[in-house]
Amino acid sequence: MQIRQAENRDDDAIWRILEPTFRAAETYPIPRDVSRLDALAYWRSPGQEVFVAEDGGAILGTYYLRANTRGGGAHVANCGYMVAPEAYGRGIARAMCEHSLARARERGFRAMQFNFVIASNERAVKLWQSCGFKIVGTLPGAFAHPARGFVDAYVMFREL
Repeated sequence: MQIRQAENRDDDAIWRILEPTFRAAETYPIPRDVSRLDALAYWRSPGQEVFVAEDGGAILGTYYLRANTRGGGAHVANCGYMVAPEAYGRGIARAMCEHSLARARERGFRAMQFNFVIASNERAVKLWQSCGFKIVGTLPGAFAHPARGFVDAYVMFREL
């Protein structure tokens, strides 16, 4: 597997990864009916570096890296990750997380924070914890899950 910076020609593949997750509305606070254009604009927001994970020429995952906030908090990185459903369980999210941590260090970030990890997304929570992230805050009932109702969201953090 190779992780590389995304190019504009990758947008169709990135959309194929984003769409099922956004439509399911179980792990990202993005409207279920988000358009392709708006989803890609969100993923490629100004100031974000976007990467793709490829295996055998197929793009199976994508992530973005950015400063979590501006000014006095700009030394803390933030990322969003997504894996194609057919590639779940193959270590792609872990590889992207490790890549993002290295890239964040290269860019001079001192820490990384995930602002809104859905507590019911137990696989992601365990993965981020195994990558050194700690739950530093719980937002009670902050996410309206389509099947489970209101569930907590976590703020997760680790130093670099």
